[in-house]
Amino acid sequence: MWSMMNWINCISAKRTGKATQPTSIRSDYQRDYDRLIFSSAFRRLQNKTQVFPLPGSSSFVHNRLTHSLEVASVGRSLGSIIGEKLAGKVSDKNQDAAHFYSHNLKGVIGAACLAHDVGNPAFGHSGEKAISNYFIENHTSTVNDGASLKSYFTEAEWSDLTNFEGNANALRLLTHKFEGKMAGGIGLTYTTLASILKYPCASVSVSKSQVHTKKYGYFQSEKNVFEAIANDTNMSLESSDPLVYKRHPFVYLVEAADDICYRIVDLEDAHRIKILSRDQIEYELLALISEVNHNADNIDKIKGTLLQIKDNNEAVAYLRAKSINSMVMECAYIFSERMNEIINGSYTSTLVDEIEDRCQSLHQIKKLSIARIYNHHSVIKVELAGYKVMSGLLEIFIPAILSTKPSAIQSGSLQLIPNQFLYQTDNPYERVMGVIDFVSGMTDDYAMELYRNIMGISIPPHTA
Repeated sequence: MWSMMNWINCISAKRTGKATQPTSIRSDYQRDYDRLIFSSAFRRLQNKTQVFPLPGSSSFVHNRLTHSLEVASVGRSLGSIIGEKLAGKVSDKNQDAAHFYSHNLKGVIGAACLAHDVGNPAFGHSGEKAISNYFIENHTSTVNDGASLKSYFTEAEWSDLTNFEGNANALRLLTHKFEGKMAGGIGLTYTTLASILKYPCASVSVSKSQVHTKKYGYFQSEKNVFEAIANDTNMSLESSDPLVYKRHPFVYLVEAADDICYRIVDLEDAHRIKILSRDQIEYELLALISEVNHNADNIDKIKGTLLQIKDNNEAVAYLRAKSINSMVMECAYIFSERMNEIINGSYTSTLVDEIEDRCQSLHQIKKLSIARIYNHHSVIKVELAGYKVMSGLLEIFIPAILSTKPSAIQSGSLQLIPNQFLYQTDNPYERVMGVIDFVSGMTDDYAMELYRNIMGISIPPHTA
């Protein structure tokens, strides 16, 4: 039986893989942050595409790691503002909860922001599409005595594979027991994990009609840990068949931090590689700051400071900082106003979407980004190349992992997969998920290098 979620019982310091934790001068949630910073999955983000191509650029552009660090910074600000408000709300009811909100909510949101992109494969959304489309396009391909690829999986498993989702992959990377490694993944608290579950449902439950079911948040392989997190943090059950929960309230802060960063910072990257001019960005961001109601900055003062800044990159960076501050204050205001709807599960929007609904300048920035940034030829080239690379790797490894009588070439290809991804099981879904763990975890450079080597485009140097 589920308890009604409230601001006290939505917190859980329980961790995956361990029932208890030793005492420490660090809080449970500081440990979450530190574990993520030192994790392999997080470090690999330094060579995964955010928007613009990573190699060959004469100017710095963001990768997934720098993006995640900036999102964590914004998330901590949001967590600090909202934490103080919630501490006052619960202080007369529960001092432990009040302490959590005063001191630890900002750490939870910061840690969840670090984790939000760890499940994204190489080449971003193009990599996701390549994984999904491999299974869609090869569903009738024969494996082992004429059996079709699709016949190896249940309906729910096939739905996972044909709709590969980076959000679900993040939960898997953070909680899964890989071959030869400890149970519970990197052992994060349930509170931090609940904060990244933007889409608390399975792939078979996806519905575009609601914000929290537009995508999905866990693979079938992580169903048990997902339900444990949901139950222990008292997330509200919306439907048991198909399984759908309402979002945990902290998700809205993590999501807002991410939305703020990519809406604003992508403009700065576009300026650095000369897609957009300083004048264009000044026009768009000054309009945004002026239009957002609850910002803490005086627009005339900002304009005066801009006149003194002669360096174009510095001027854009200054506007980026002021815009992010304005958006943070507005998101915090909306969260505070919608607090009751958010905790009882009746809030049906997102914080940044609510701003955009009444803020024409933010809507215009979105249109500009789609037209000039996300459809820029350099971005499209990376997406097309990434799709080809990821598809090519799956074409090598998936038939090999499913084959009961692998050819010499197939046996050789499996030797390229680290043991931690080769699951000793008869379950086809688990074996295939191991291959996807390997391929989706690759950096852009490694995926490209391996593809070129396997396809004979380049030969690796001989090592003694």
